[in-house]
Amino acid sequence: MMRVLIACEFSGIVREAFKARGHDAWSCDLLDTEIPGQHIKGDVIEQLDKGWDLMIGHPPCTYISYAGTRHWNNSGRVFLRIEALTFFAKLWEAPIGMICLENPKGCASPTIAKYTQEIQPYYFGDNDMKTTWLWLKNLPQLLHSEIDTLFENRTHTEKPTPHSFLKTTGKPTYFTDGKTRDPHIRSKTFQGIAEAMANQWG
Repeated sequence: MMRVLIACEFSGIVREAFKARGHDAWSCDLLDTEIPGQHIKGDVIEQLDKGWDLMIGHPPCTYISYAGTRHWNNSGRVFLRIEALTFFAKLWEAPIGMICLENPKGCASPTIAKYTQEIQPYYFGDNDMKTTWLWLKNLPQLLHSEIDTLFENRTHTEKPTPHSFLKTTGKPTYFTDGKTRDPHIRSKTFQGIAEAMANQWG
């Protein structure tokens, strides 16, 4: 059994996936947890030295995601970006043996560290597109398979079709910008990814 910290998680999705496999898993966020369970409401930085074996972190991406580059030169944004990168760095340098940080494409790579792996929800059974980068420390990359083989079962669903297309450019839109603009909803981990993390790292 491992002690697992799920940093910056209010949904409880990843926490419960590890709990189901017998681990002492805790989520931590400034918000209350949406699923009743072991949750610390507060600043996760204060929890980093509490003897965890594994941390999976979801640092805020608002000011460091490439999706928001059109706002980067707005007044005050540079300081917010530096603050967000500093928070990311504190998680990455935490005194915890195994670490995974996940974020959309953004300037944390390579500013803090080069990302290790790029994944999509449909790699793990959720029919959606949301490009996610993983920064891994002492953890293997998440395994996934497009086809059934002698040694592994297919994990991919069919590549999802776009939800809509932008009128101005014709660019396809998927989960992050096609279905909802609510960052609260968009920040939640897909169930298939949570299950893969717990199955392969737990």
